[in-house]
Amino acid sequence: MNTDRIWESKRADARRRAQDLVSQMTVEEKASQLLYNSPAIERLNIPAYNWWNEGLHGVARAGTATMFPQAIALAAAFDEDLMEEVGDCIATEARAKYNLQIKHGDRDIYKGLTFWSPNVNIFRDPRWGRGHETYGEDPYLTARLGVRFVEGLQGKGEFMKTAACAKHFAVHSGPEAVRHKFNAEASAKDMEETYLPAFEACVKEAGVEAVMGAYNRTNGEVCCGSPSLQKILRGDWGFEGHFVSDCWAISDFHEYHHITEGPKESAKLALENGTDVNCGCTYARILDAFHEGMIDEKYITQSCVRLFTARFLLGMFDETEYDSIPYTEVESKDHLALASRAAREGIVLLKNNGVLPLNAFKLRTIGVIGPNANSRAALMGNYHGTASRYITILEGIQNLAAQNGIRVLYSEGCHIYKDKVESLSEMEQDRLSEAKGVLENSDVAIIVVGLDENLEGEEGDTGNAYASGDKKDLHLPNSQEMLIRELMYFNSTLPEGEKKPLIVINVSGSAIDLSEADEEADAILQVFYPGSNGGADTAAVLFGDVSPSGKLPVTFYYGVTDLPEFTDYSMKGRTYRYYEGKPLYPFGYGLTYGDCRVTGAAAAAAEENMKNGLQLKVHVKNDGAETDDVLQIYVRDEDSSFAPPNPSLAAFCRVHLDCGEEKDVTICVPERAFTTVDEDGVRKVRGSHFAVYAGFSQPGERSEELTGCRPVKIMV
Repeated sequence: MNTDRIWESKRADARRRAQDLVSQMTVEEKASQLLYNSPAIERLNIPAYNWWNEGLHGVARAGTATMFPQAIALAAAFDEDLMEEVGDCIATEARAKYNLQIKHGDRDIYKGLTFWSPNVNIFRDPRWGRGHETYGEDPYLTARLGVRFVEGLQGKGEFMKTAACAKHFAVHSGPEAVRHKFNAEASAKDMEETYLPAFEACVKEAGVEAVMGAYNRTNGEVCCGSPSLQKILRGDWGFEGHFVSDCWAISDFHEYHHITEGPKESAKLALENGTDVNCGCTYARILDAFHEGMIDEKYITQSCVRLFTARFLLGMFDETEYDSIPYTEVESKDHLALASRAAREGIVLLKNNGVLPLNAFKLRTIGVIGPNANSRAALMGNYHGTASRYITILEGIQNLAAQNGIRVLYSEGCHIYKDKVESLSEMEQDRLSEAKGVLENSDVAIIVVGLDENLEGEEGDTGNAYASGDKKDLHLPNSQEMLIRELMYFNSTLPEGEKKPLIVINVSGSAIDLSEADEEADAILQVFYPGSNGGADTAAVLFGDVSPSGKLPVTFYYGVTDLPEFTDYSMKGRTYRYYEGKPLYPFGYGLTYGDCRVTGAAAAAAEENMKNGLQLKVHVKNDGAETDDVLQIYVRDEDSSFAPPNPSLAAFCRVHLDCGEEKDVTICVPERAFTTVDEDGVRKVRGSHFAVYAGFSQPGERSEELTGCRPVKIMV
């Protein structure tokens, strides 16, 4: 019996048990279970349960847990196996904490086994504040990583280890300030080609237990009460799990979208269109609507059965293989090592003129400057837990420098966004003279800039100047741009022989305009939000203990002036597949300390019309230092007018190559990569001539300019 059939059987058994249990409940009891904070039903031995838990990059908001790099940093690793291992680790710690908590009668929020992760929305616009919760701008990459993360969370045991939730269904990606009333209009082509594939993969391939609806409307229908979206989800894809509203999204129906008259009508619309559990309080009015004849009891029963099916699948009323997982699994040595591996794989080297890795034998003093150098907040990203130990970038550098007898000088340089650090200072940039002194007295200067979850994130969770979590443009805060500009100018005025190598480290969850740094700096690292010990991992890359091997999961633009309006959900002109301008750093780009290139590629096997995909044999070679690198395959239909203007990512895998090593790598390109989507949203193989590119970067002029090599192209 295959895995799909086994889970099909388990779900059927869990549903039968749920139906039997629910049949013993009164309508009042059933309705009570549809709130996220479901109360106990003592007469049936049903304990209270809170459905709300978060596990985006570690068990969140419930005390100590391993803090992995933020989701966008995990995506930069381009590593499917890593994603499943991270998901499994989070599930293990979740069970360890759950076992402890229920032992002590603690069934509070963030203490359950239903995780509202992953976020598989598409990071279509670099201004979106929540983009760092996602796996980037590409639907294929997002789908592959999302599937494996879900599989890791849910496990392959007799019972579900934890329940994953793919969110936010559908086409949600800002603007944050208007998300409670916004109508995202997307064509049938964009829906099928871009916005839906990751959700479909999570449902069909990973069997994700839950899906969360978005705040916005999609093509006129509220996402948490949309018959069209439910038809796709449950009808076309066969989803059998439970559907949860985003928090207080159902109250938005009448308060902001103005499509219902009040909470009873909103509850009716959501319940009858598939929303089983309400994160919020609107479902407290379900009984009023029922007693007034507005809601048929069958809908209350249906949702209640779905929710108890999930609880039975999780083994909440049984003994499970997970009951013996001890609390000591939390932040275990192996889990911390996995977080470190994830951070190192996700660091992206954007520029290097040879200054990296640092040569410890030639350095006496390292200068570290910048507001994110010694910031814990810069390590975290949002939806994070609490680590027992944090290592900032400054501390990571200090630790490795001390081992080599190197002194580290430090200056905060500037406030992360204000014009001065000390409010009583009479001058702006009140740390600039100190920063210049650090640079002047160092052999190399490392400038650490960027954002944190307070400057980009979710509306309502942030404290930035824009009253939401979004960015207005791609600039760093003015205080930081001035710091970089002043230090680079000051360095240029030093006498020859005294100019310092300058390394810029950018800490952010999204694309930033680093064009000035690109012109003047000797090296640039993008570290995203690397997790609680990310400073140690960043230092390991700087000193060459490990070669950087991450790739950008998003395009870094020069700005937003040539991008469509933020509120425009058409994909035209967006992301690497449709953008026809010159990017600063392209999707899929990232340097290593090696010199990896593809020297040949050939189709190992091909079926008529690509019905079974394509097996590629790719010859790779490394003429530099030992390193990992990410082999990427891109495909473009050369015949179909429905193909995006640029080749699309079709397959990828991490490859380890020693210095001087060369080998053949076999990689499968799925049949779906050879399909195109027409304006009616119909996906099929249309062409008969396909350009297939194999390389360590995306094909394109800018990638070739930055890497110095071109992917191998073959026609099939």
